[in-house]
Amino acid sequence: MRFKILGFFLLFFVLSGFQPASWQVAVLKYSGGGDWYGNPTSVPNLVEWCNENLGMNIGDDVPYVEVGSPDLFNYPFVHMTGHGNVVFSASDAENLRNYLTSGGFLHISDNYGMDKFIRPQMKKVFPELDFVELPFDHPIYHQKFDLESGLPKVHEHDNGAPKGLGIIYEGRLVCFYDFECDLGDAWEDWEVHKDPDELRQEAFEMGANMLQYVFMGEE
Repeated sequence: MRFKILGFFLLFFVLSGFQPASWQVAVLKYSGGGDWYGNPTSVPNLVEWCNENLGMNIGDDVPYVEVGSPDLFNYPFVHMTGHGNVVFSASDAENLRNYLTSGGFLHISDNYGMDKFIRPQMKKVFPELDFVELPFDHPIYHQKFDLESGLPKVHEHDNGAPKGLGIIYEGRLVCFYDFECDLGDAWEDWEVHKDPDELRQEAFEMGANMLQYVFMGEE
């Protein structure tokens, strides 16, 4: 089943007689010394933007969840960011793989300096798979908003073109990685980076597309 985790999550509330007000998303906590806690306002702001503009009704509490924790399976969408080192233990990698292959989704946003660390760690999770660059006609770019040219270029980093990379498992996109882009910075409170409103709008639209893709399917 395409979204086992989300289905079980919703079924629990239906059978218990309680109607959930929303989905809930989380931020991934990992080892290695990297700043997993970076951009603290970004995902809450994305949630607020999606609730106001798309009527998604996502829970406004955005907890941190450890990569090796069983609690990971409570969240259909998990965001990961940082500037530096990332280390997954063998049990972390196994837990993350089980989460992703069971219907979960991981969004990685390189906050600059993360790339050389996250790639070998994701190889622990999927030794048989590599990141691939997604074409601009991929459904993740064409949900509520049509982003014909893919990702916006938020911050310069190494002055490369922004890339949307993915890990595809058995035909399903399970991880989306924005590189040379920094979506998370654009979602932060305006005072943090003072990015132009037009750029922030594009970044929020991309974030909304990701959430819609995960929660509602490809169409």
